[in-house]
This record gives sequence, structure tokens and C-alpha cells, in this order.
Amino acid sequence: MRAFMIGYDEFFELSQSADSEKRGIAAHLAATAYLRHDGPADEHAALYAALFGFLEDRSVKVRAALAYGLLHAEEAPRALMLALLHDSSIISRAVLQYSPVLLDADMLSLLPGLELEGLLAIAHRERLSERLAARLLALKQRPLTLHIVQRLDVPLGSESQTATVAHFAEDAQIRGALLARPDLVPSLRLQLVERVGEALRDLRVVKGSVAPDRLNRMLRNAVDAAVATIGDLPNTDARGLSYAASMIEQDRISTRVLLHALVHGQVLFFANCCAELSGTPSGKVFALLETGSRAALNALFSRCSLSPAVRNILARLIAHARQVDLSDDLAARHYIVTALTEELIAEHDGDIPENLSEAFAYLSEQNAVLARQAAKGVMMAFASQTDAGLGGQIECHSQAGRLALPAA
Repeated sequence: MRAFMIGYDEFFELSQSADSEKRGIAAHLAATAYLRHDGPADEHAALYAALFGFLEDRSVKVRAALAYGLLHAEEAPRALMLALLHDSSIISRAVLQYSPVLLDADMLSLLPGLELEGLLAIAHRERLSERLAARLLALKQRPLTLHIVQRLDVPLGSESQTATVAHFAEDAQIRGALLARPDLVPSLRLQLVERVGEALRDLRVVKGSVAPDRLNRMLRNAVDAAVATIGDLPNTDARGLSYAASMIEQDRISTRVLLHALVHGQVLFFANCCAELSGTPSGKVFALLETGSRAALNALFSRCSLSPAVRNILARLIAHARQVDLSDDLAARHYIVTALTEELIAEHDGDIPENLSEAFAYLSEQNAVLARQAAKGVMMAFASQTDAGLGGQIECHSQAGRLALPAA
């Protein structure tokens, strides 16, 4: 009892001191005692009253010490923490960022009057709900938007994503942060990829080093790849449409895109496109692609409203693709595209008809691209196999005095 009274006397002396540092120590002690108290209710009430007494202190140091003692505690008095929200900016920002007793409703009501620093404090909270993140993004402040978009632990609804893309599509840093999010709506991802292509096209260093025709081909192939690659994962848009249905609705599915999906082994996207275009269940489409006869495939593509010439090319490509895994076999891709191109040239004696011009142009472009990639792979493999032997020859010649290197 005596020890308690001495402790209380010391506390009382600190709390009544003219020195704000000592009063701050008393405020922090009171906060700690309140959080750890497990005694009688009247003692708890006295500590509660003491906390509010320090809240009225004229020194911001004292109120800051009080806030610091309660900042991370779930047992902190809610009324007191709400009062601290309206204290000095440094205290209110700390409470906004760290206090677990605050509800979304508490912070939502403050948003209209907060400056950027306060908004960023909310954005840095350990847990940020989708609702609160959406309201913060709606303010369209760049630093705030960038931080929230970079937080992969914060869920973002499709409406928030759409509004953010619409407003910040020209901002390269925010574009990159959005593209890094695994939950980005597929159609928005494609939109951003296309914007990246436009930005690359406008760069002086790109325009000055790549011929216009080649640059156009490269970017067009990149967009085709993006359309098919994004679609090769199960996904839906905000209205519940599949990605393939969304692309068909926007008239984005062309012969080039279908060929690209097949050549690169993106069978899921190709099958979804066929299912949407033909009105056939996706399971049946997959079965036809795996084991269907030439006539069955032709009937499927006919329901997709594809021309007879294109149906013929797709059926041939599928027959070749059944033998290999085109998703990761570069040599197989090159072989199949080369074989199909040569078959078309032989069949038409080099005079490719108009209805095959788009498909043939794509296959020719891909043949050149795949040939370059395959050649790189062959050279790398050759170099790795012959390095040791070549090194031994050089060493042998050097010892024999036949190799004279110029002085550095």
C-alpha cells in the first residue's frame, strides 16, 4: 500500500509539473496503466478520467505522449482516439495510420476535409478495406492513387480499377503498378498494354532506331500476343462476361488473333473464342479440338462464321498441334508454321488468293520471327557445347607460341 501511494504521489507530481516533458511522461504512464489495468472498476474509471485530463493539456508534447501510449492498442478508449483525430496534424496523422479502434465510417466522414498527408496516412494503414480504398481512389490524387495501387494486399473493385485507368492511363508509373496487380480486370489490362505500345511508338529513341514498318509489325504482334495471353487464364469482366465474350463484343477477335492463339499454344483462349462465336458449350469445343475429325472441326468453325479458307487453315494447324506442346516448344512452332506456309504456297502455285491474304501474311511474319528465335536457341546450345573444346584449342595454340595477343 505504501509503495502504491509513493508511486501515485510521484505520478501526481509529474502530472502537475510546469515542465511539459514531465507531464508527457505522466500521460504515457497513465495510458500504459489504463491498458494494463485489471483491478477494481473505480480504479479503471479514475484512469479513464486521467486520460481525458491529459487530453486537455495545452502542450502538444503531452497530448502526443498520450496518443503514443494508446496508438496501437485495441483497448484504447474510442472516444479519446476520436478526439485525437482533431488534434494537431502530427497526432491526427499518427492516429489515422495506426489506431485499430477506428472504423471505416470514422475515416470516411473525415475524407472531405483531409489534406494529402492525412489521406496518405489512411492509405498506409496495415489493413485497408475495399470500400475505403475505393473512396480514396475516387479523389484522384496521384501520390495517393500510386500508393494504393501498389499495395497488392488491398482489394480493388472493378469500378475503381476502371475509373483509375480512365484517369491515369497516361501515367507510366501508375500504369506499371496497375499491370503488376494480379486482380486487374482483363479488358483493362489489354487497354493498358495497348497504351504502353502507343507510348513506345512515340519515343524518339524508338522511332530513331527502328524502321516504321518493322515497328508497326512488332507492336501489332505484341498486341496480338497480349490479347491471347490475357485470355489464356479463366477470367470475367465486371458484368460477368468472359474475356473472350468481351473481346468478341468489342470486335477484337480477328483471324490473326485466332492463329496467334493456336500457334503459341494458348488453347484455352482459342477454345473460349470458338465456344462464344459458335454458341457451343466449352466442354464440347475442347473435346473437338483434342480428338475431333476434320469434318467436325470444319462444322465448328462454320458455326463461328469463319470463311472456308480460314477453316481449312485452322483445321490443318490443329492437326499439327496435336502432336506437340506449342505453349513452350519454340522449335515445334517454327516447324509447324513453316510447314503450313509451304503447303499453302504449293497448293496455290505461289498465287495466294485474297481470302487467305490475312492468314498468309500472319504466318509469313511469324515464320520470320520464329526463325530468328530458333536460330538464337541453336547458337546458344552450340556455344555451350563447344566452349570447352574451343578453350582447349586456344590454350594449346598459346603454349605452342602460335597465338600472339596484342598488348592492351
